[in-house]
Amino acid sequence: MDLSERQTRIVALFRQHGEMSVDALAEHFGVATQTIRRDVNTLCDANVLRRYHGGARLLTPGTNQPYEVRRVRNLEGKLRIGHAAAERIPDGATVLIGIGTTPEQVALALVPRKRLCIITNNLRAALALASNPEHRVIVPGGELRSPNPEILGDEADRLFRAYRADVGVYSVGGIDDDGTLLDYDRHEAASREALRDASRYRILVADAYKFTRKPSVRGGQLDEQDLVVTDGPLPDPLSRHLSATAPEILVV
Repeated sequence: MDLSERQTRIVALFRQHGEMSVDALAEHFGVATQTIRRDVNTLCDANVLRRYHGGARLLTPGTNQPYEVRRVRNLEGKLRIGHAAAERIPDGATVLIGIGTTPEQVALALVPRKRLCIITNNLRAALALASNPEHRVIVPGGELRSPNPEILGDEADRLFRAYRADVGVYSVGGIDDDGTLLDYDRHEAASREALRDASRYRILVADAYKFTRKPSVRGGQLDEQDLVVTDGPLPDPLSRHLSATAPEILVV
């Protein structure tokens, strides 16, 4: 795409710093924040940058794929994972549901259940569960992380931490060979940790593809979960690193 001179300079700054706020960019260029926001939106639409609340970050080869691409990848496996995880959640439970396409499948499997209280920053999950009037669905305030149907940031994390939920359901960007949970940015990792800490029973849902993905942001260990639901066996290096208190591994 053809970029203006200022947009080209903006990209150069992001290559230097990785991420920047709209206010910092406006001050650097001596223009209004509305002007910078238009430039940032243009660069986000061109898949050069990715928005977050108050700013943006440079998309790199390690950046996650678009939500709609991930949503249909291994859909059959994610459906099995979703139904298996939902079977562990009783009617009337308070459930925290995190971002991602596999937690969305758990939410879809929970729709016909009875009297659930759902707290989620996953808007696809929220809309699906709200179709059953027996459920109570609570979502955080904040900025939609377009084009992903999710809300990340301090407000969402505070909402999770305000509850002591019966069950927490969440996914992860990738899983390293030593069991380290990995994500694509610190907001994703912080959201998952807030959700996990607020849950009595913690369910990690991850299709086998996550064992091959190695994003760079750390956020916990596999053996800190109560249940891991996946659609393929754990790689041998990962199995060797699990402790005696390892979580239940359910392969579906």
